[in-house]
Amino acid sequence: MKEIKAFIKPNRIQRVIEALSDNGFKSMTLSQAEGTGAFKAKGAKPSLDFHVTDSPVVKVELVCQNEEAQTAIDIILKNGRTPDPGDGIIYLSNIEDAFQIKTGESLKRYDH
Repeated sequence: MKEIKAFIKPNRIQRVIEALSDNGFKSMTLSQAEGTGAFKAKGAKPSLDFHVTDSPVVKVELVCQNEEAQTAIDIILKNGRTPDPGDGIIYLSNIEDAFQIKTGESLKRYDH
């Protein structure tokens, strides 16, 4: 299984979420965040919480089967891209397993 963490401009997040959902990626977590990367968005300002200059971003997190990861990444790239610099970043990580809290059931598919 794979975990995808994508940091996306707020003005593109609705498009990304809808495209992911339309393609079967229904479960995801969204978090508002502040980015401090090399690119500073127009209108970036000192953070109220940290002693840095921030650019607002939305973090999208989702877990999928290995064979679905590239599709999800392609959807995020297509729908999160703008003509401006600093569109965000996508991280891809391996997930050993995941479990339903109610049942304890593993979500990992085993290909035999």
